[in-house]
Amino acid sequence: MNDELKQALYLIADEMRGMSNVGQHFAANPYEVDRAERMRELAVRLVALVDDDHDTDDIRCIFEDRTLVHASPVIGTDAAVFNPAGEILLIQRREEGSWALPGGLAEIGRSLSESVLLELWEEAGVRGQVTRLLGIFDGQKWGSRSKVHFAHAVFQVQCANPTPSPGLEARDAGFFAADALPPLFVGHDRIVPLCFSLRDQPTYFDPASSVDGDLPMHQRTAT
Repeated sequence: MNDELKQALYLIADEMRGMSNVGQHFAANPYEVDRAERMRELAVRLVALVDDDHDTDDIRCIFEDRTLVHASPVIGTDAAVFNPAGEILLIQRREEGSWALPGGLAEIGRSLSESVLLELWEEAGVRGQVTRLLGIFDGQKWGSRSKVHFAHAVFQVQCANPTPSPGLEARDAGFFAADALPPLFVGHDRIVPLCFSLRDQPTYFDPASSVDGDLPMHQRTAT
């Protein structure tokens, strides 16, 4: 088996592993947990067929180890859709009723822009085309309420028919003007107002510099 085919199978198995982890996290009953675990086991067996360096037990330990997930920020993707009146599309979250940009976790096996289009369709029933990256926001700096470190990629999406139809994960969806925003979810209450001005600005990123105060401790200049 050539290396190109092996790599393709590794990526398929990794996508299955990611789907298993998400499925297990959101499982509503023991049967869904069992199915998620079964998918991860199938991914293990798939890798074992092509991996010459690890046996099945080693691969199973690697796939069950969540350390790598917690060693790097979780990536979320959000869609900024504007109608001709300049209003922004928001969805009402089903859990507590606050409003937010359509979005969610980026999925393994999809690019960030592909992930945001999927979330836009699933939450707001709208299809479109990604036109630009509005900004990358560090959740720690923008008030995200999460037990893990999040980074949010907000993409501007152009839609030929922006009429929303809320999906299963949303109570409602609609367009709002900058001066008439509804109660916004934590983090989104700061990011959404900024999206209006970012339409005419360069892509935003949280600023950083390598001056002494921002360097890791062992790299700072002694004073």
